[in-house]
Amino acid sequence: MATKKKSSSGSGSKSKRTTKNKMQKVMHEYKHGELKSGGKKKVKSRKQAIAIGLSEARRAGANVPKKGASKKSSSSRKSSSSKKSSSSKKSTSKKSSSKK
Repeated sequence: MATKKKSSSGSGSKSKRTTKNKMQKVMHEYKHGELKSGGKKKVKSRKQAIAIGLSEARRAGANVPKKGASKKSSSSRKSSSSKKSSSSKKSTSKKSSSKK
């Protein structure tokens, strides 16, 4: 019998391994003062080093969420969407009254 292959649904073990390896490499360079951003400037901020590592992992094909995706909770998303809908209703009524 043939063995079944696991389907990679995006955030599989390969993706995690790629991210881990890229982050290890980048943080090693940062600690030794070898990491540079863009051109010739050395990276001095730990946050910037992490951003560079995640960016490199994305380019290598890892499934890493974008910048602000993990910070917002689902409850704050719901409340912000309800605020947007109510404000859009107000703006439409103003537009219709100004046309008359």
